[in-house]
Amino acid sequence: MKMVQIKDLVHRYFRRDDDDNIIETIEAIAGVNMDIEKGQFIAVLGHNGSGKSSLAKHINGLLQPAEGAVYVKGMNTSSEEEIWRIRQSAGIVLQNPDNQIIGNIVEEDVAFGPENIGVPTQDIWTRVAESLEAVGMEAFRMSSPNRLSGGQKQRVAIAGILAMEPECIILDEPTAMLDPKGREDVIRTIHRLNKEKAITIILITHKMDEVVDADKVFVMDHGKVVMSGTPREVFSDVEKMKTYRLEVPHAAELAYELRKEGIPLSETIMTKEELVEALCQLS
Repeated sequence: MKMVQIKDLVHRYFRRDDDDNIIETIEAIAGVNMDIEKGQFIAVLGHNGSGKSSLAKHINGLLQPAEGAVYVKGMNTSSEEEIWRIRQSAGIVLQNPDNQIIGNIVEEDVAFGPENIGVPTQDIWTRVAESLEAVGMEAFRMSSPNRLSGGQKQRVAIAGILAMEPECIILDEPTAMLDPKGREDVIRTIHRLNKEKAITIILITHKMDEVVDADKVFVMDHGKVVMSGTPREVFSDVEKMKTYRLEVPHAAELAYELRKEGIPLSETIMTKEELVEALCQLS
């Protein structure tokens, strides 16, 4: 069974006037299809307004389809009877960790999710300890979240989702508000969770360097999936990425510019190590 299936998904927003009359219909998602296997690391890229954040909220059931359907482990997100099981299976981490952290101390915050879904008390604290260890925050268990850095807060938010033992985690721009060190910590954490715990990761981002190790990349523009494939397949088409106002990893960009100057380099170069090796072979 696939972890997530998205079939012909359409989502619309309505802009209203002061009298609550609809004056504009905006199609934020326009017929998206996507299959995600258990254990995959998936990246969804797109410029602001491309529909990627709306897509994230559909996978967790926070938004409902206008048309089409979204299934998590075969459960329809439009089913009221299934929605809590869906949210146990697929947790979402939002862009701003302050919007998810509600406890006065870290362990209380991480315990909130499993407590709400009825996990027995004796099991909650085991989950809290294991989740904080998984994200490298066990030393901050009794700390106030207000005293943590942005990257630390985001890892606590991830621990709160982990404590619910989901099989899939959706991360909606989780590093957008972080400094470079915080971004590095969070990306390293989610890669480790994917590899060591086989948790399916769906990373929503517009930062190309965060997704070079993904299993598959989907690029969205104006509510549609306009490109898909492995990172090498997607990032090799630099010109097409630029038409969607997206960059490619720095090494891929430099290799592209060098190719334009007549230097015979592969279109699949993505890392600085690969670029250095390719240049050395030409000397």
